[in-house]
Amino acid sequence: MNSVFNFFSPKDKTFQPLFEQASNNLVLIAKTLVLAVNTPEQEKRKVHIKEIERLEQVGDDITHTILLSLGKIFITPFDREDIHALVSSLDDIADYIYASAMNMDLYNLKIISRPMIELAELLLEMCKDLNTAIAELRSFKNTKLIADVCLRINKGESTADHICNTAVGNLFDHQLDAIELIKQKEVLQTMEIASDKCDDVANVLETILIKNA
Repeated sequence: MNSVFNFFSPKDKTFQPLFEQASNNLVLIAKTLVLAVNTPEQEKRKVHIKEIERLEQVGDDITHTILLSLGKIFITPFDREDIHALVSSLDDIADYIYASAMNMDLYNLKIISRPMIELAELLLEMCKDLNTAIAELRSFKNTKLIADVCLRINKGESTADHICNTAVGNLFDHQLDAIELIKQKEVLQTMEIASDKCDDVANVLETILIKNA
C-alpha cells in the first residue's frame, strides 16, 4: 500500500532538497574541522574555525526554512514529527562541531592531540555516511543502503566513545597541568557528543524507514 500511495503522491519539491542542503553543509563543516585540527599554527587554525562558524549559521538558516515550511505545506514526504526530528538532530551535529572548534579557540589550545584528530576524522566519515543516506530518502529505492549507514553510524559512535574515554583516562594519568587537562577534556567530550548526535540522526532515519519503506 505504501508503494501505491507513494506513486500517486505529489513529488516532494521542498523538503528533500533542503534535507540534502543540510547534510551537504554538515559534510563541509566536518571537513573544515578536520582541517582545523590538522593545522598546528593557531592563527591559521582560526581561519578554519571562522569558516565553521559561517557554515554553522548556514545550517541554522536551512533548519529555520524547513521548520517554517512545516507550518505552510499541507503534504509532506513523511510524518511531520519525523521531519522535525531529522532536521533538529542534523542541526545538533553542526552545533557540537561548532562548539568543539570554538572551545579550541577560546581555550587557546596550543597542541591538538592525536585523539582529537581521530575524532574529527571519524565525525567526517559519519557525516558523509549520513549525507549518502539522506540522499536516498528521495526515492526509498535502496533502503538497505540507509540501514547499512545506520549500522555504521552506531559503530562509529561506539568508536568515538572509546577514543574519548581512553584519551581522557590518559590525560588524568599523564597531564600534570590541571587547567590544560580541563581544556583538553572539554574539547574531547564535546566532539564525542557530536558523534552521539550523528547516532541520533541514524535513529531518526531508522524510524522513517520503518514507517515508509
